[in-house]
Amino acid sequence: MKKKSVVIVEMGLRDGLQNEKHVLDADTRVEFARRLIEAGTKRVEIGAFVSPQWVPQMAGTADVVAKAFGEQNAGRIPKKIEFSVLVPNERGMQDAINSGVKEIAIFAACSESFSLKNINCSIDESFKRFEPVMALAKKHKIKVRGYLSTCFGCPFEGKVSEAKVVKLAQRMNKLGVYEISIGDTIGVADVGQVRSLFKKLKKVVPVKKLAGHFHDTRGQALANILAAFDMGVTVFDTSLGGLGGCPYAPGATGNVATEDVVYMFHGMGVKTGLSLEKLLAIDPWMSEKIQHALPSKVGKVGMLKPLGKVTVSK
Repeated sequence: MKKKSVVIVEMGLRDGLQNEKHVLDADTRVEFARRLIEAGTKRVEIGAFVSPQWVPQMAGTADVVAKAFGEQNAGRIPKKIEFSVLVPNERGMQDAINSGVKEIAIFAACSESFSLKNINCSIDESFKRFEPVMALAKKHKIKVRGYLSTCFGCPFEGKVSEAKVVKLAQRMNKLGVYEISIGDTIGVADVGQVRSLFKKLKKVVPVKKLAGHFHDTRGQALANILAAFDMGVTVFDTSLGGLGGCPYAPGATGNVATEDVVYMFHGMGVKTGLSLEKLLAIDPWMSEKIQHALPSKVGKVGMLKPLGKVTVSK
């Protein structure tokens, strides 16, 4: 029997903001998190401990984490909210430990070219970097989530082998991550690919440990999420308003919009725990902060509001 609920992991504060030209300060980012949480968000990737030289939008992540935890301690953000941060290496992991976070995420690509362009190392080298990170995570009792990017296609190499993705998913699972997010980084996937890849992935990694991370570059994200859901996947990464994109993936647009995904699932009778109305209320505020409109379809038109009955004059 298909599950009637899904988990939404909000990417807006990290994957969303990392490609925005207008850099938001720590207070604004914490306010963004607070508004998302008021809308029902339970899992938020709040930032990344990466070099501000390469990703200036993530500068000040330590301040964001400190302020968010301060609001939790003050009771303004519920304790049950799970905050996570992305870390690329041991240095980033030390920063994460010092910040007090209880969950981090690691990142690997399924394309050598993308790995070199994005994190300046080969795939094998990236997994080598994970070893001290995982050891520190175990020592400090920190949960680790894993990302695999370019699972369906690479901007530099084109199509990516399913066998390679499956092999890397197995490899990441053996590291000890609790969840693996399968990413369509450039929004090239189609329903056929999604069904085919997840069918293979489920044979080597329990489906409860798999998540879907779809960008909407070609307008296929909702269809791909539905296909993954039909395969048993119940965790999906989304970004408020469709914010963002990857600075190292030419032409890629943002993650699928949180509002659009919630609208689809609620229409199916599938629970998300999120309030669509409250999510939509964040859009104009965020548009003002980043100084441009958000691409979310539902965000643009809102909920259905009847104009009233039309009368025909006789």
